[in-house]
Amino acid sequence: MRWSTPRWLVRAILLAALTAGLWVVLSRIRYHWDWGAVWAYRDIFIAGLGVTVYVSAGAIALGLLFGLASGLASVSGNVWLTEMAALYVGAFRGTPLLVQILIFYFCVGVVIHVDSPYLIGTVTLAFFSGAYISEMVRAGVESIDVGQWETALSSGLTHRQTLLYVIFPQAIRRIVPPVTGQFVSCIKDSSLLSIISVRELTKAAEVVNATTYKTFEAYLPLALLYLLLTWPLSHLTGRLEKGIRNGTKSRPR
Repeated sequence: MRWSTPRWLVRAILLAALTAGLWVVLSRIRYHWDWGAVWAYRDIFIAGLGVTVYVSAGAIALGLLFGLASGLASVSGNVWLTEMAALYVGAFRGTPLLVQILIFYFCVGVVIHVDSPYLIGTVTLAFFSGAYISEMVRAGVESIDVGQWETALSSGLTHRQTLLYVIFPQAIRRIVPPVTGQFVSCIKDSSLLSIISVRELTKAAEVVNATTYKTFEAYLPLALLYLLLTWPLSHLTGRLEKGIRNGTKSRPR
């Protein structure tokens, strides 16, 4: 019987090796470490963490709404809805998020008289994430066998009823893992909101660095805090994908 190394042991060894390697590299740098200076500004990091969670949660909720609406519109069979969804997805996937943030804040915000960087940042992130979620929804619906459509339509259901009550419930299992992965990207993308002075984690680290002149001590905790936020979702995405693969393998043919 072939013996395989436990996954947790492999991860522990790799993590220890990575930590040791990082320690060796940093120890060779002629640098006076002073974590006390940064610890004195820990409240700024905590506040930034809270803002990141708040903005990301709002963007994820709105982005999911935008993505579902656009994704279902793209497969609705209505040419107007399909073209509107294609225009939305093309515009937001075809331009950098940083550019979108600047346009929404300095152009759209001025026109509609909204000057809150937090609100504008959240909405911009939502539109950006929604464009990617829209494509995931579309791909998930189109991955369902065409025979399902034909059977439902032949039973007297309309295209809309077939989509909402037959096809979409089956597609959800395939849509959830990539959408969860997009949530991870949304949290990381929120760091770009520092450009419009949103006091999220990245902006907090910039403030601490500018105040203490302790670059390593300011930005290393930043990386760890983002990892703390994204790792659970990344782990959940992996579990969902594994569950779907196992379910597909065990399904009778």
